[in-house]
Amino acid sequence: AALAEGLIESVNEIASISGYGCAVKKQYCNLARRLKLLIPMFEEVRESKRPVGEGTAGALVSLEEALDSAKDLLRFGSEGSKIYMVLEREQLMSKFDEVTAHIEQALSAISYEELDISDEVQEQVELVLAQFRRAKGRTDPPDMELYGDLLSLYEGNDVAADPAVLIRLTAKLQLMEITDLTQESLALHEMVSARGEDPGKSIEKMSMLLKKIKDFVQTENPEMDPPAKVEGSLLRSAGEAAATGNHKAPVIPDDFRCPISLELMKDPVIVSTGQTYERSCIEKWLEEGHGTCPKTQQALISTSLTPNYVLRSLIAQWCEANGIEPPKRPESSAFSPADRTKIEVLLRKLISGIPEEQHSAAGEIRLLAKRNADNRIAIAEAGAIPLLVSLLLTPDSRTQEHAVTALLNLSICENNKGAIVSSGAVPGIVHVLKKGSMEARENAAATLFSLSVVDEYKVAIGGSGAIPPLVALLSEGTQRGKKDAAAALFNLCIYQGNKIKAVRASIVPTLMRLLTEPEGTMVDEALAILAILASHSEGKTAIGAAEAVPILVEFISRGSPRKRENAAAILAHLCSGDQRHLAKARELGVIGPLTDLAQNGTDRGKRKAAQLLERMSRYNIEQQKKQARAQAEADAQIHHTQPPSERDS
Repeated sequence: AALAEGLIESVNEIASISGYGCAVKKQYCNLARRLKLLIPMFEEVRESKRPVGEGTAGALVSLEEALDSAKDLLRFGSEGSKIYMVLEREQLMSKFDEVTAHIEQALSAISYEELDISDEVQEQVELVLAQFRRAKGRTDPPDMELYGDLLSLYEGNDVAADPAVLIRLTAKLQLMEITDLTQESLALHEMVSARGEDPGKSIEKMSMLLKKIKDFVQTENPEMDPPAKVEGSLLRSAGEAAATGNHKAPVIPDDFRCPISLELMKDPVIVSTGQTYERSCIEKWLEEGHGTCPKTQQALISTSLTPNYVLRSLIAQWCEANGIEPPKRPESSAFSPADRTKIEVLLRKLISGIPEEQHSAAGEIRLLAKRNADNRIAIAEAGAIPLLVSLLLTPDSRTQEHAVTALLNLSICENNKGAIVSSGAVPGIVHVLKKGSMEARENAAATLFSLSVVDEYKVAIGGSGAIPPLVALLSEGTQRGKKDAAAALFNLCIYQGNKIKAVRASIVPTLMRLLTEPEGTMVDEALAILAILASHSEGKTAIGAAEAVPILVEFISRGSPRKRENAAAILAHLCSGDQRHLAKARELGVIGPLTDLAQNGTDRGKRKAAQLLERMSRYNIEQQKKQARAQAEADAQIHHTQPPSERDS
């Protein structure tokens, strides 16, 4: 368990690393993505009580060492010098190949029969291993233009650099801010000094190269203070380059420029007169006390700012068409002081203790959070989440419904999920799931589904008692409620420990009933959940006891590709180690449909069909041997009981 915990911790650390240099970005992102797919295996190993052999234990230790090497490599690609990574890419790729080979060897040495892991997880690990094997020796060509541009500066000594080259370098290396340039300088010295050779000359040449880039950036924007962007100045420098070279700079359409700053807009917003401005510029104008539209001089009847999504999309398309990095919006929520004031008024109503005010405020926040991403960020930043959580236990069913639905809408924003869980929302959501109105219960289920997308929350939600009321909603809810409950249960049951909770909450009889409903509207969801549960011993036993084989054979014979795939997966689990189900399926004529599925099904469907056909072939051979032995024994018995005179005749 301790080893598995260490492996999970290593992969989580790897998942937190980002911002790889462009020279290694594709390879390093692929490596990190593949390693994250191993977490389900480590979690199941951690929960397992089965001892593993010496060989597998040694392979897991070797894998832990390989992950430590991968962590160092990826951190190097994130924090190291971008210039160094381009010029020394070959050396970095050699180290990358060593690390991935070590991981592949460790994974290959694991005996999965010794590990108590589900078939789905084993298939996922085998897929990762196959990806590592396919990637072996396959190298993507470097960006030769970038390498050539850097090399020309690196070896150019005092020769004046081509402005067009410098424009490309600053954009590709993302050295467009003073803070980036300072960080690059520090990283460069640290990395070059760490080499096993005399670093003096390398430091001098690479530092001179960096100085040329830095001088260019500062020349183009002499008033730039950290951490001011230089996107606009790069567009202007492109124009200057066009005057001296052959590169023609794109002309920014007037409609894309802010009437106040005359710069390309990053976050265009509309004021009450219908004019569009850059958000930061118009906010500053309003904060200075102006009450008119800067362009038309008309009085503003409202200070509300409406995001101009259409124009923002057009600007992004224009940038892409002209090879320009699209302008990035500020990460903080784009809300005007007036909008923030409105939210603050609503929050004061939430804590007023007056039921009607709490009801109306929760309803307004629910609608605001549904409208767009900016609202969701701003509402969370204003501190609404803990106040909404406190209303989940209110006796007023209408307010409770508004509160849980507002949390559902806020949870769409990834950053808000953690804030919702850390505010202690899960027990309150489960309370609504048990006691609320039908609509509130449905929205509570949808909220749990949204939160369970994060793996670590699957355990917390399962441990909070959510699974039995989700099973109840799956059984008695409206069509929408059943869909929400099924989605949440599917996500939660990916975690091994939650499968037992679901089986003990009598989910299997409910799912079997959904499979046989005349409408058939929940068949896909029911089969998908059963396929997950069947990988657990208790789930397999419960499904077998529910007489599922005839229904599964029917879906394998006549279902859609997805239904056939999941039905075959369930049947494969049931028939593993239990010949009664194998015999029953064979008796019901499953071999023909399985043969067709093995040839024409989805990739997973083909694999499951092939497994079943192989087991049935072995079963037939065993049955023939048994029959032959029985016949031989019967013949011997007859021969033994005959009188001597008959045997001699």
